[in-house]
Amino acid sequence: MEINALWLNALDVGGRLASSARNVAEKRFCQSLLTRAGASFGRFWNEERACLYDVIDVNGGSTHDASIRPNQILAVSLPYSALPPEQMRAVVDCSGRELLTSHGLRSLSPRDPGYMGRYWGDGRQRDAAYHMGTVWTWLLGPFVRAHYRVYGDARLAQSFLGPLAQQLTGACLGTLSEIFDGDAPHSARGCFAQAWSVAEILRSWIYLERKISTS
Repeated sequence: MEINALWLNALDVGGRLASSARNVAEKRFCQSLLTRAGASFGRFWNEERACLYDVIDVNGGSTHDASIRPNQILAVSLPYSALPPEQMRAVVDCSGRELLTSHGLRSLSPRDPGYMGRYWGDGRQRDAAYHMGTVWTWLLGPFVRAHYRVYGDARLAQSFLGPLAQQLTGACLGTLSEIFDGDAPHSARGCFAQAWSVAEILRSWIYLERKISTS
């Protein structure tokens, strides 16, 4: 799903760049692809769970993977979204209800039978838990930007980043860990100083701070 969301944004950027360069043919080409891809993106909508399927047409078949995962938040946080407003809000609400923790988003809903709440054990055990419930810090950035997009409350969105401040003196002084356990108390795991965790949280904090200052 997230690859499709990124592809839509790439087409949108390509179209805008072509427009800036006054390349009419390239602009039309990108817009044509964007229209087709945007219409097809609707197939990811899971009406029953009011969120997005993680994968459709699994293994080339007609079945869809209904696992609730954080990848779907990119379909709202990225600048271009093919989703209507009510679906964008539903994706944010589902992510907040099923995946949000004080340290980031879980990689899988705790209600899923395959959920693993602790990133612990030998290499094989840790690898098994990596995408099956482990909290990824950087994903809190897209979540708060998506939350602001659908609710328009920058202070509320920024408040979700607050608990991470205590982690600056946690696993490694002045930085943020890569991942945390999906289960409370969400112990720090993985790389103790992860660049993408720091970058996404800082980027989102600054983005929301600017929204607050101009409101």
